[in-house]
Amino acid sequence: MQERIEQIGFGGLQLIQNPQGFCFGVDAVLLADFAAQFCPQFQRAADLGSGTGIIPFVLDHKTKCGGTITGIELQQDYVDMAARSSKLNGVEDRIHFVQADVAFAEQLSLERGSVSLVTSNPPYMERGSGLTNRYTGKYIARHETSAGLEDFVRTASFLLKDKGHFCMVHRPSRLVDIFCCCRKYRLEPKHVRFVLPHRGEIPNIVLIHCVYGGGRELKFLEELCVYNSDGTYTEEIEKIYERQRT
Repeated sequence: MQERIEQIGFGGLQLIQNPQGFCFGVDAVLLADFAAQFCPQFQRAADLGSGTGIIPFVLDHKTKCGGTITGIELQQDYVDMAARSSKLNGVEDRIHFVQADVAFAEQLSLERGSVSLVTSNPPYMERGSGLTNRYTGKYIARHETSAGLEDFVRTASFLLKDKGHFCMVHRPSRLVDIFCCCRKYRLEPKHVRFVLPHRGEIPNIVLIHCVYGGGRELKFLEELCVYNSDGTYTEEIEKIYERQRT
């Protein structure tokens, strides 16, 4: 199948995706909304592991602060798609994408301590875990290949200004690893929000907000449920997606 242009809402945003590749999910949208709450104003932001660019586009729409966002992605074909989406949406003056390996922070186009916000929806699966997907792009997006969890955290720390914000979405099963890595690189966990498929079920997503050089106090936010019992999105999810109920 060939690429197609998705109408994703958020003020008429459009996103170029290849259905055979890795397409964005609800976790990316939740992260962009989550980050916008904690850092609504920024001059420069970065997104690590951008894929097709969904997080920078939604973050730009929700903050409306006019700051620049640099998406960093390992796979060149995703970088190309994201760059074309940026032009398609008329935001190429402030949203840029570069091909680079998150594991090598010093080789990125951004300088140390130059951004106020870093977001990341990194691969959830550890190296060697899970079934191998025959489509390479999907495999790289879902599994730690070149860069692992610690690389994403270390690079976020490298890029952030003092008291800058780091927002990540991941699996709850990796929470201990995430906290250990964050503290190691002076990213203090400040807020955690668990995301549940349905009310009463075990959370399968966690949203984490850290502050570079922040004080030690962790707050747990109210759980977020994605679906109602009838399979429709909950009212809060509809609000995050900026959809009007009929």
